[in-house]
Amino acid sequence: MINVTIPDSLPAALVLGQDDCLLRTVQDKFSTRITVRGNSIDIDGNTIECAQLSTVFTELIRLAQSGEVLTPSDVERLIELTRCSDCAPKALRDDVLYSFQGRAVRPKTAGQKAYVDAIRSHSITFALGPAGTGKTYLAMAMAMAALKRKEITRIVLTRPVVEAGENLGFLPGTLTEKIDPYMRPLYDALSDMMDPVQINDLLSNDVIEIAPLAFMRGRTLNNAFVILDEAQNTTQEQMKMFLTRLGFGSKMVITGDRSQSDIPLRSSGLLQACSVLEEVDDIAFCTLTGNDVVRHSLVAAIVAAYEHAQEKE
Repeated sequence: MINVTIPDSLPAALVLGQDDCLLRTVQDKFSTRITVRGNSIDIDGNTIECAQLSTVFTELIRLAQSGEVLTPSDVERLIELTRCSDCAPKALRDDVLYSFQGRAVRPKTAGQKAYVDAIRSHSITFALGPAGTGKTYLAMAMAMAALKRKEITRIVLTRPVVEAGENLGFLPGTLTEKIDPYMRPLYDALSDMMDPVQINDLLSNDVIEIAPLAFMRGRTLNNAFVILDEAQNTTQEQMKMFLTRLGFGSKMVITGDRSQSDIPLRSSGLLQACSVLEEVDDIAFCTLTGNDVVRHSLVAAIVAAYEHAQEKE
């Protein structure tokens, strides 16, 4: 039997949920007996499940202490992550990537954890998956964490400038003003992790660079963390050009969603690279699915519906 005790300073409802909704979610996922008496949680049954449940409840207590409001979906993802990684609570806490205003950015699903681990252990990582799976967001967090630890000296963020099915025509303004709308998702991810003043300082000092993919030609990127977003919109020539920019002490992360390509898939540099580079050492390929969507629950349902329709076709 294993006992987990909720601290007296923490209301049990924050860990177990209103009307024990979070506790019931845990009980539905395990056959092990869980007995709650006040702030004491007794776990009795299969040794492996007991260890996993101890991890789950320890994490729920830690998250509640940090001020996070948990939902049954959060608990389900935590259970999946714990079962997949067989982590001790400390290992899950060590996976915090970057924190801004006290909020931790960390993988929330098994697929996301595999993605983060691949970035850590490979020079180049490809991540394919639908919207909302955290492809760009987690890559950005990893880049910021590496910069903070001084493992790299700069971050380079890039994406192809391709209109999403609309012809916008001529855009007025300077080159930067013309390009900014296409780069906005990268700015949004940055602003979610850093203070605006810090972002401006890092951008003005070229510690963080945001540029269209076309600007990468002819460069060698040393000691950098380079993220190519929306890679499904790269041509085969662009992808080869980008990958050969890799310098010493650098990492590259390439993210894309093959279901949202704005160019013909047959000419996509992302799909060709996944085929051509499959056997090359030090390159990882991660596929995220609808199960890894961490946005509004309806987003996961939309992704699943489209995937089902494509399978039928």
